[in-house]
Amino acid sequence: MNYHFPAYLYRLQYIRRWSLMRSTSPENVAQHSFQVALLAHLLCSIGNAFHGRSLNADRAATLALFHDATEVFTGDIATPVKHDNPRLLSSFREMEHIAAERLAAMIPQELGAVYAPLLRPESSPAESEDAGLLRYVKAADKLDAYLKCVLEVAAGNREFASAKAQTAAKLRGLGLPEVEYFLAHMAPGFEMSLDELSAEE
Repeated sequence: MNYHFPAYLYRLQYIRRWSLMRSTSPENVAQHSFQVALLAHLLCSIGNAFHGRSLNADRAATLALFHDATEVFTGDIATPVKHDNPRLLSSFREMEHIAAERLAAMIPQELGAVYAPLLRPESSPAESEDAGLLRYVKAADKLDAYLKCVLEVAAGNREFASAKAQTAAKLRGLGLPEVEYFLAHMAPGFEMSLDELSAEE
């Protein structure tokens, strides 16, 4: 029997993000998933190093890699469309659930216990480690959106100016010192040219 789980996940590279926005640099869901994994790992590591936390950064990165896996079937629905109407959001959540079940059915039974929870981590018990780490994955997801806006505005694309301000406000509203540290010490580099980055090394 063949299992098509990884073949479908590779197709995330064909799912375009920011479909309602004019971008200078197109972005796909596979690219976004890698970036969210990187950021989730960083946020947890910042928490451990500077705020005395004991977060499993590796697990957070793994959760982040799969956080949009269901979009291989649902596509990426723009935030203004998805979140501005409770009925649409409820329908989308049901679509995600069905898509997760479909992907889980493509996994060998012997691997189901590994991958099925990654496809629907929000179903984990509230006291589980994954439930605690999801806060950082969601923060990383928002942070990646903010950095996309930063890069676009830095490239002269005012299409993302309003989204940049709105996303920055949402990030600050999270109340995570790890995010504040990233914004203060790491985010500025995203507005610099390669020559400017090299000059500061």
